[in-house]
Amino acid sequence: MPPCRVREDGGKEKLYAASLSGGKDSTAMLLRLVEEGWPLAFVMFCDTGLEFPQMYEHVGRLEKELPVPDSPYADKPGMSWAGPKNRWCTSMLKTAVINKYLSGLRKRYEVVQYIGIAADEPQRVKEYRYPLVEWGMTEKDCLAYCYERGYDWGGLYRLFDRVSCWCCPLQGLEELRTLRREFPELWEQLLEWEAQTWRNFRKDFSVEELEIRFRFEEERVREGKRIRGKEFFRELRERIREHG
Repeated sequence: MPPCRVREDGGKEKLYAASLSGGKDSTAMLLRLVEEGWPLAFVMFCDTGLEFPQMYEHVGRLEKELPVPDSPYADKPGMSWAGPKNRWCTSMLKTAVINKYLSGLRKRYEVVQYIGIAADEPQRVKEYRYPLVEWGMTEKDCLAYCYERGYDWGGLYRLFDRVSCWCCPLQGLEELRTLRREFPELWEQLLEWEAQTWRNFRKDFSVEELEIRFRFEEERVREGKRIRGKEFFRELRERIREHG
């Protein structure tokens, strides 16, 4: 779509761009922007190279219907796993890439960037243009909106509450159990990667220790035993110590 015309006050042309992560919120925003005819010059999708296969299929489907140009995946060797106090992945692989791309355009245009933050995430609203907030669409609304239009991410949102990079160390234990159970080939990749880096996957467990824990949990479930409590964690520590 072409950018808007020059403003009456003689300022720069406005160029409207949407950021697409591929998740339910940004997808719902993009679909509704197009359906309602909002001004939109282009869509930005930063490919980290670490999305679920189903996510790439989803974005590929959007590409057939909408202009979704890729941004390069910025490889950062030596950084190791991201952590809660150092989420370098978001800043380096997404924010920095988008800002670099838009910096050149800002010399000529007044760039208006659409961000897919839902109406029930007010603490995240800082600046830019947030159509989902304007429409009053919650995260639940966004997911239902996409499902109604036939977008289901190959069932990812029936397995995970949030869909980000599959190798994210900030996932909870239940999400990691699901990753190991539903995507064994990706879990094996995690084990291989951790053997090549200097930092544990999580503060409490390495990927190898998580493998020991999950196997131990499965063993105890088969035996009708609890996977919580002092006895469980005492035996788990012994298993990890024996393995190490």
